[in-house]
Amino acid sequence: MQWIKLFDSEAEAKSQIPVTRSKAVVVAGKEICLAHTPAGLYAVENVCPHLGDALSRGTINYLNEIICPWHSYRFHLVTGEECKGRTRPLKRFPLETRADGVYVQLPD
Repeated sequence: MQWIKLFDSEAEAKSQIPVTRSKAVVVAGKEICLAHTPAGLYAVENVCPHLGDALSRGTINYLNEIICPWHSYRFHLVTGEECKGRTRPLKRFPLETRADGVYVQLPD
């Protein structure tokens, strides 16, 4: 596993991704979705496991879920589980805020 720096600070991350929004980023050749909720920042795969649309194009609700724009599948950002168990969970990636920035951990 490798830790990759995404932002120079948590404040920078939150300014680039407003609350209840998400953003696609490419990190080490892998596209991930960064989501910002009132509970914090999360990193998940950017592809909906149901039919493959980009989750970063979806919305975020008050339940800490990201909602796919195609078929409204809802995935909890903490667990990755789809709310009705209709498809596999999202792959999640740990985020860590350090003194020098915000990092994501990706598999090698």
